[in-house]
Amino acid sequence: MSSGPYSLARLGWRTFHSRQLTLEDFDAAYPARVSSVHRSGLTVISERGTTAVSVPHRITEVQAAGITVGDWVLVENEAPRVARLVQPHSVILRTAAGTEHRQQAIAANLDTLFVVTSCNEDFNPSRLERYLAVAFEAQVEPVILLTKADLCGEVEQFVEQASMLSKGIAVAAVNAMDAACAARLASWLQVGQTVAFVGSSGVGKSTLVNTLTGASQATAGIREDDSKGRHTTTAREMFALESGAWVIDTPGMRELKVGAVQTGLGSVFGNIESLAANCRFRDCQHESETGCAVLAAVAGGMLDARRLTSYRKLQREAANAAMTIHERHARERKFGRAVESALRLKRHRE
Repeated sequence: MSSGPYSLARLGWRTFHSRQLTLEDFDAAYPARVSSVHRSGLTVISERGTTAVSVPHRITEVQAAGITVGDWVLVENEAPRVARLVQPHSVILRTAAGTEHRQQAIAANLDTLFVVTSCNEDFNPSRLERYLAVAFEAQVEPVILLTKADLCGEVEQFVEQASMLSKGIAVAAVNAMDAACAARLASWLQVGQTVAFVGSSGVGKSTLVNTLTGASQATAGIREDDSKGRHTTTAREMFALESGAWVIDTPGMRELKVGAVQTGLGSVFGNIESLAANCRFRDCQHESETGCAVLAAVAGGMLDARRLTSYRKLQREAANAAMTIHERHARERKFGRAVESALRLKRHRE
C-alpha cells in the first residue's frame, strides 16, 4: 500500500453510495474507488491509500458490464480483495464490438463528460451527437471541448456548429497546451467532482489531461495528410487534480457504437421529436410518408438533412441494442428465411 490517502468526500463519495451500505458492511470492508483496471485486478484509492486488489470471479460474472474506472467497490479488511461493487450513480456505456451487443462500461460515477474534438477535419457533428446521446442517457452533463483553437482561424464557426447540436449545450474552445484552459474549465473541476475526456485519437485528450494534472503522458501530433490524430492513450485511468477534482482519460474512439439510448436521443434531437409530433401518422418513419412534418422541415430549410440522417441511424442502433437476444435471433432467422426464399425463386426463374 502506497502513501497518499484521500477522504471519501475528496474521492467523490456521495450520500447515494452510503445509502447502499449497512454498518455490517463497514465492519467487514472499506470503500475504495477504482483508479485503473488491469487483467490481474484493480488499483483502488481510499482513505487508506492506493492499493492493488483482486476481483473474485463471482463478482465479474454478476456484473454484465464489468467493473470500470471510477467505480466504487468495497474491499475486504482481511485481504486485498473486492467484496462487492457499489452501484454507481452514473455509468457511461457503449456497445462492444461484435454481434452480441454486449454493453461495455467506459467510466463510472461521472459528473461531466468532456466530448473533445479539434478545429480541423476531425470535427464531425454526427460523431459528436453519438457522444452527447450516450452522456444524456447516463444523466451526465456533456460539454463539448474544441481543441487546437490556437491553430484555427475560424474557431467561432466551429463553436456555432457545436452549439447547434443540442439545446443549451456548453461549448468551449481551448488550447490544450495552455495552462489557462484549467481556469476556463474550473466550474466543472470542483472538489470531489469527476470528469472524463472522450473523443477521437489525437484530438488532444491526453494533452489536456497533462495540462490539468501537470503530468506527462505520451502524446502524438496529427497526421499531415488528413488532420486525423494518432492514438496515444492505451488504457483508462483516473488522475487527481490540484483543484480537488478527478479526471478519467480514455483511449481514443473514432466510432462509438451506442446502446439503448432512446432517452439520450430525445435530449440531443429534441427539435426533430417536436416536429414529429405534428406528423400525420403516429408511426411515421420520416422517410417518404405523406404529411411528414419532419421531411417538410427539411424541404423548407428549417432542418438540416444531415441531422435527420444521423437521427435515423442512431434510432436504428438504439432499437437494435434494446432488443433481447431472443428477439434478435428470431429476427435474424426470419431474415435468413427471406433470403433463402428469394434465392430459390431466382434459381427457379433461371
